[in-house]
Amino acid sequence: MLLAEQRYKLNEREIILRSARTDEAQMLIDYLKTVNGETKFLMREPDEIEFTQSQEEQFIKSRNEANDALLILAFVDGEYAGNCSFEGNTASRRTAHRAEIAIALYQKYTGFGLGRLMLNVLLREIQNKGFSQAELTVVSDNKRAFHLYESLGFRECGRIPNANRYDDGTYSDDILMVKQL
Repeated sequence: MLLAEQRYKLNEREIILRSARTDEAQMLIDYLKTVNGETKFLMREPDEIEFTQSQEEQFIKSRNEANDALLILAFVDGEYAGNCSFEGNTASRRTAHRAEIAIALYQKYTGFGLGRLMLNVLLREIQNKGFSQAELTVVSDNKRAFHLYESLGFRECGRIPNANRYDDGTYSDDILMVKQL
């Protein structure tokens, strides 16, 4: 599905939220490599990002054409800042009410309300598509994100111990969170 361009003002910054375009595929690949290196709270190491431009173009196209998925890009004062997305769990009627959420921002764009704005827009779109439950996973060490999700109405519903093993040999849990819409 597509999100038409939306403009916001946030702490004197101009925010644009919109769907991705296929000509932005390389920008998104570069972004993934960078953000995965900025924090251990995402699912991959930077060297594991091996998508080709063609694969990323197909991913963007599939999200834009889907009825049960959305990819939203965020721009701050004209610069790409990150994205958020959802994908419906529509494999069966029993799970078709559930939508899985993901979000990641460049670190320099965290801490001033952009993630909250993006998630509020995403949750509105999820609800407008008829989903009644939003779900996400957050790394247990990511306290700021956990508190943001709680403030938006998500509640912890389970944990996966040692879900993430880092190159230095340490581990962290995954926290599963859910919000009824």
